[in-house]
Amino acid sequence: MQYCRQIANSEFQAKAEQLILLRELIRDCLRQEGCEQDFIQRMVLAVNEAGMNIIQHAYNNRGIETFRVEVHTDGKELTFCLTDSAPTVDKSNIKSRDLDDIQPGGLGVHFINELMDRVDYLETPEEENGNILQMKKQIEYL
Repeated sequence: MQYCRQIANSEFQAKAEQLILLRELIRDCLRQEGCEQDFIQRMVLAVNEAGMNIIQHAYNNRGIETFRVEVHTDGKELTFCLTDSAPTVDKSNIKSRDLDDIQPGGLGVHFINELMDRVDYLETPEEENGNILQMKKQIEYL
């Protein structure tokens, strides 16, 4: 079993303006890991989309809740976990809109699935509300 270490663990208010801080966190921790710049930008995009989905869909833009972002690495792969305390979503309803339907928005799930190697929606303990999005990606170094 390979050692895994945490490289980020932060909580954010569920407000769109907080996504600036989220993007900075991801950019900074991946830069410190020596990741390639284009790779960093793709990971920032995927995590930003996931955060926006929490804000818009889990919390309905109320802006009073928070969500947690954790990033782990084993040196070969990154694991991003975003956890909220919203009511548990029906995972069968999580899907991108049809790509032929040209309009702004609605492509976050598509981008996440395209940019990540693996995307899983994990269960929270039975007595707790919440959702956990786990995304994994092989690291691209400089």
